[in-house]
Amino acid sequence: MVRLAGPLVLAELGWMAMGVVDTMFVGRVGTDAIGAVGLGTIVFYGIAVCSGGLLFGLDTLVARAFGAEDRDDYRRSLVTGVWMAVLMIPLVMGAVWALEAILPSFGVDQTVLRATRPYLHALIWSAPPLLIYFALRRYLQALHIARPVMITLLTANLVNLAGNWILVLGHLGAPRLGAEGAGWATCFSRIYMAGALAYVLLKHDPEILRISWRPDAARMWALLKLGAPSAGQMAVEIGVFATVTVLVSKLNATALAGHQIALTTVSTTFMMPLGISSAAAVRVGFALGKGDRHAAARSGWTALGLGAAVMSAAAFVLLTVPEWIARLFTPEAAVIATAATILRVAAFFQLFDGLQIVVTGSLRGAGDTRTPVVCHLIGYWVIGLPLGAMLCFGRGLGAPGLWVGLSAGLIAIGVVLTAFWWRTAREWWLRSLT
Repeated sequence: MVRLAGPLVLAELGWMAMGVVDTMFVGRVGTDAIGAVGLGTIVFYGIAVCSGGLLFGLDTLVARAFGAEDRDDYRRSLVTGVWMAVLMIPLVMGAVWALEAILPSFGVDQTVLRATRPYLHALIWSAPPLLIYFALRRYLQALHIARPVMITLLTANLVNLAGNWILVLGHLGAPRLGAEGAGWATCFSRIYMAGALAYVLLKHDPEILRISWRPDAARMWALLKLGAPSAGQMAVEIGVFATVTVLVSKLNATALAGHQIALTTVSTTFMMPLGISSAAAVRVGFALGKGDRHAAARSGWTALGLGAAVMSAAAFVLLTVPEWIARLFTPEAAVIATAATILRVAAFFQLFDGLQIVVTGSLRGAGDTRTPVVCHLIGYWVIGLPLGAMLCFGRGLGAPGLWVGLSAGLIAIGVVLTAFWWRTAREWWLRSLT
């Protein structure tokens, strides 16, 4: 599990690093550029990442076929995944264009909007290579080929870094494009990512181009049934945190800055169990493909223990040195104090956040993608957000009150999903005895 999860965790952290690099470079251009990158990222990723969730079903289909040693079957799943990615390209690009057109109706500051539009116009062309990358990555990691995925993400950061240096700041004779330059740098890095994984695929399986690449409607439907709930779950999570950000923005600038620091921090710690979750999906699906339910249960419990360990360590850090973390982002005492309070609240849901995402991966490997989305919908929107809004505005607790609500929702999700996994694993264990 560590051999598979380790590279995937580093890959997820590499993914986060790209956004940090963009922000650091545009920060040298102006505050409007920072706002443009932040707003444009929310618009693009809210659509592209949820669309990429439709490909999560490849974890199940490919891993099971790999466990059953059915090479033709998992190759057909690759073909289906690539076709689905290609079909999503115009839908994603069209949705981003449409949302960009209505941004003025949301009351976005005109200065920020003028910088956001060219950034999005550049970033939108990264949708084709990004979706192809999503399909190739899920296929390769389902075959336990994780190290090249990690290396691709880490080296893509170098491409993005060079692109930002040249295009954002205007070096080597290039024009100083500001936020737009960050969009093009990200686009070039994603072209590199898709090309690198295509090279890895061809090196691993040179005959892949000789197979039939006709679309398989039945398999595409099976992939869609598995992936749609995963995409819905991602939409639920992105939606609730976007809503919380909007609610915090109604308070004051200090509260919003503290919230953003806390959100960036917990998003980074979340990358660790997210990588373990992908490994859990692969290992559980692989064991089930071999017909070994006992091994599938053991893989899930191993991943759960690993996720609990890393997130317990994250909780300890957030609880003990939140001021130090906040100082990495800002020197302002008021913002540091607000962020530190929120981070201490966030420390209490770290363990449960790790449990829920790892169980989600294990259940995805078993072919169950519906249970997690129901739990997330209830936990976030029925428990967490209403409770947080009441504490924030009704009890006057401000931004920390909203985070207390999120914490309660995540704790509920983690407990329920862990109990559901215990029941599922117990049934597999009992069946393995008969």
